[in-house]
This record gives sequence, C-alpha cells and structure tokens, in this order.
Amino acid sequence: MFVIGTAGHVDHGKSALVQALTGINPDRLAEEQERALTIDLGFAWLTLPSGREVSVVDVPGHEDFIRNMLAGIGGVDLGILVVAADEAVMPQTREHLAILDLLSVPRSVVALTKCDLVDDPDWLELVTEEVRDQLADTVLCEAPIVPVSAKEGTGLDDLLQAIDAQLASASERPDLGRPRLPIDRSFAISGFGTVVTGTLHDGSLSVGDNVEILPGELSARIRGLECHKQAIDTAGPGARIAVNLSGVSSDALARGQVVVLPETWRTTQLVDLRLRVLQDSPWPVRHNMEVEFFASAFRTAARVRLLDADELGPGSEGWVQARLDAPLVLSRGDGYVMRMLSPSITLGGGQIIQPHPARRHKRYDPKALARLNALASGNPERIVLSLLDDRMGISPAELARQSGLPDMQTNKALASLLGQQVIVDLQPGADPIPHAASILVTLKRWSQLSERLANLLETYVADNPLRLGMPREQVRSELNLPDRLFDRIVERAEAEGALVVSSALLLPPEHSVTLTPGQSALADAVSAELAAGGATPASLTDVASRLGPDLLQYLVDSGRLVKASDSVVFEADSYRAMRDQVVAHIRSHGKITVAECRDLMNSSRRYAMGLLETLDRQQITKRLGDARVLRAGVGQP
Repeated sequence: MFVIGTAGHVDHGKSALVQALTGINPDRLAEEQERALTIDLGFAWLTLPSGREVSVVDVPGHEDFIRNMLAGIGGVDLGILVVAADEAVMPQTREHLAILDLLSVPRSVVALTKCDLVDDPDWLELVTEEVRDQLADTVLCEAPIVPVSAKEGTGLDDLLQAIDAQLASASERPDLGRPRLPIDRSFAISGFGTVVTGTLHDGSLSVGDNVEILPGELSARIRGLECHKQAIDTAGPGARIAVNLSGVSSDALARGQVVVLPETWRTTQLVDLRLRVLQDSPWPVRHNMEVEFFASAFRTAARVRLLDADELGPGSEGWVQARLDAPLVLSRGDGYVMRMLSPSITLGGGQIIQPHPARRHKRYDPKALARLNALASGNPERIVLSLLDDRMGISPAELARQSGLPDMQTNKALASLLGQQVIVDLQPGADPIPHAASILVTLKRWSQLSERLANLLETYVADNPLRLGMPREQVRSELNLPDRLFDRIVERAEAEGALVVSSALLLPPEHSVTLTPGQSALADAVSAELAAGGATPASLTDVASRLGPDLLQYLVDSGRLVKASDSVVFEADSYRAMRDQVVAHIRSHGKITVAECRDLMNSSRRYAMGLLETLDRQQITKRLGDARVLRAGVGQP
C-alpha cells in the first residue's frame, strides 16, 4: 500500500481535487468547512486504475499552518504538487516544493488545477512552462504536469493514470521487523476508547500486540485496527491505519509520539545530519543557531552545531550535529526540515544520518567527518563498519536499528566483514555468521583493548608480587566497561590465551608466585596454628599482623586459608571438615541454625556465623528464616 500527499499554495484547490478523486471531503473540521480553508491534515483513500489502493493525506496550504503541513507530508510515497492554472506559482507553492525536495519525496505529479477558469491556451502553456522552470534542479524535475478541473471533472482520469504510472516502479516498503507508527491524530471514541492514526513504517502491527508509546514510555495494547474504514487483523508497512488502544488515555497522547513494539526503538536527543540550505533562503545557518526541527509528525526546538563550517549559506551543504530539546524516535534515512524560529521560514533540511551518535563530535574532526561520509554512502558494509568503529561492542540487532538496514542486509554485511577479519565477534566460539548473542567490535578496537588488558594485568602483578592475579571486578572498573561486554571480552581473551581466569582473579599467562624461604616458613607456621585451632582459630586481626596483608591475601587466593568474615579466618582443611559436618547435619535434620552450628562445632557464635556465611557465598547453603538449608543439587550424598 502507498501513501500520497498533496502540497501547494492556499486556495489552489488541493482539498477539492482530493474530494473529486476520492469522493471524500478531507476537510473534517467544521471550521474548515465553514471557512473553506484547510487548517489541519485531512485523509482519504482511493483505488487506482491498476487496482492499487492508496491513502491520501491532504495538507493545509496557508503559511500559518505550515507546521501541520510538515506533520503530514513526511514519509509519503508520492507528492501531488497542486498549482492553480489561473494564479500560477505562488509563495507557498515554492515553499511546499522546497519541502518536497528537502524530504526527497521519491515520486511526484503536478496537478494544474482550475483549468476551467483559463480560456487562453497560451496562458496555460505559459503557466506550465513556469511550473517546469520551478521544478528544475529538484526531485520533481521529471514530474508529469497534468491539467485538471475538479469542478468539471476534466483531466482527473489522466491524473489517476499519471499517479498509477509513477507508482508502478515503486517497491513495497520493507518490513524490518521493528514497526513504528508516528501519531498524527489522537482522539477518543465513545464505546471504543483511545484511537490514534498514522502511517506505519518498518514493520507490521497486529490486534493483540502489546505496544509502547515513545516518548513517554507509555504501555498499551492494540484492541483493533482499521485501514480505510475496514477492520483488519494485521497492518503492514506503508498502510495508513487507525489503532484502537487500551490501557492509555487519549489525553496522554499527542501528535509526534510513536507507537512501537516494546524494546525495539529508543528515543534520541542528539542526531547527526546532512543539511542542505535552500538556494533562496534569506538567512544562513550559523554554528550554535537555534532552529525549529521537524521529522515525521514531530517538531521540537533544536540547537545546531556545524561540524565542517562556521556558517552554511544559501545553496550550500554541510555536516551538522543537532541537540534536540525533546526526545524523538528517529531512524537513519528519515527526512527532516529545519525552520527559523522567528521569522517563521524554511531554512533547509535533508536526511538523518546517525540517530544515536556515540558522542558529541569535535568540530572539524577528520575522523568524525569520514565516519559520517561512510554512513551517508549507502554501502551496507561501510555503514556497518562506521557504526562499529564508533562503539565498544554492539549486537547485530542494535546495528540493524542504528543503520536503518534490514536485518538480512545487516547480517550479510557483518558476515562479509567477519570473513575479511575486519571485525571480531566477542562471543567465544562464535559462528562465522553473526547471531543474536554476538557482540561485535572492529579488529583495531579489539587489538587496542587486548593490549590494554594485558598491560593492566602485567603492571598489577609486577606491583603486587604476592598476588596470584588481579581481582576481576577491579579490572572491569579500570576498563570502565558494562558487565556483559566485560564478560565477553574476558572470555574471548581467555580463549585466545591472552589471560588466565582463576576464580575471581585474572592473571597473565604463565604467571606464578614464588615465596621466599622466610615467607614460606611463616605461612606454614601460621597455617599449622590455624589448623590446630580448628573451629576456634586465632582472629583474622592477629593473623594479618603476623603475615602482613600481601602474604595473607596470597594464602587466601591460593586456597590455603578461607576468609570467612572480617574477623574470622580458617585453615582450608579445617574449613572443609566443618563444611562436611554442616552438610551432614542438614541432610539429617533438614536445616541448621547458628546456635546449632555453634554447638556442633563447639565454638562461638562469631565463628559459627562466619562459617555459615561462607557456605552461603559458596552456594552450598541458603538462608531460610533463622536457619540454613542446602541449595538444590547439594542435598544428595
């Protein structure tokens, strides 16, 4: 299904043309019908001669309602530029044409309306030539120009044939599996509840789906779907639909919010853009300028940072990073328009290149500009590699979201890059084809990270000669990485033989600790004394004062001593004997309390508590009220 949208100057007959073509009056508001002036978006539909069904979005032409026009024209498959034959090109004709061009509307037709008011064929030819001149150097340069009269019905069949011919070469919108429905209307219907309307992009929605509305993180459920007043079970990409939502009030929703499946999209307030300033813009776009930003059905204020210029004059292009005042749901390739806040004029626009940049770019940074050019290239491998080059670990699903590419195309590019050994999958033993669990980095970034990790461990054991390795959590903190990414990095490094994992320690390969004869003798003596103490050994404070912190930690790391608490330490064989006694007691009695453990060990509460807490940490027991029971799998002899 395709969506077509009107554009053109006020009173040039857009709504009358839509009604003549579809039989539906798109002016749905009483005020619009009374004033014969379109104020907000109107909607209709029709079947073309080929049998194609298309939706129609009618937009207001008056300059006071340009914001409403922009909410409706984004994302249409074909634009109908309406020019009245008796008046020819007017100011809003030029602005609406500029907007269609900035948004790169892929197909278009010009309807030369009110031809019944023109008796002079030379005048009609002159107007046609003027329109053709205006179309030159725009995406509409080859658009057919069709004279019509909505009043008399002449030329309407020709117009429908022209629209049909334009759409004949159009591909159906891809189903990327991550639907989004920008809301252009929200209202309540008695007996049904909340209804929103919009054009569906990037995926399908079905009755019964749980959805969320962004921004706002509101949850809802789809009770019903309609397309062209017909109830449907599922809607695909490109369909204009009405969605009946349960679980959310229409008062909580507004134009510009987006209906999505949970956890498939996220909002952004920092975006990378390619900006083209209009040739006839009376103002340049300057660095740090505040503008009005329009994308899809949403608008917000934004501040623009020019990345490769101090100012972009009329007709020029450049790279921009924009900070949005409000969060938006955006995808790479979405069109946008920038306007002055005051006076209200269109400055330029273009495409979203990166909706979720990893950082605030430095101006005139050649690496950042190179990445942006790669993202703008349209080459899937360059796009994917550029995104990976800017991030530390990313999944294929997140890559697909950020690239705006179909999953299949993303995975094909990833498989090629993995085969070229340009990128690395951190998932140990990963297939050469990426999968859902894959975490991907560039080979260059992985090499840098591996070297940093190796240096960190080597420096640590050099500075701490009695330590068997560096505590795992300390390594993660030093590298400042999230847990999941850090775990995959450690697993990959271990698989490559770059480090050794020993319990909660990470150490360089072939690293070992050799005690001096004096240290060895002291360790043996203290261990023997603790073993002799059994369940009531010397306090940890006394042991630490004799061994010193480094030798004590070595004996704990090597398993010769068990640190039970901040005040209790056991010799390892003594601890294992007590552990076996506690396990045997629980097997016989079902549980053990601290008091029962104290009596069983013939010790004190302090030692019993330390012993039981150690068993809890080692996943042997778990606390249940005032007692301990065995964990699942431990209870069988």
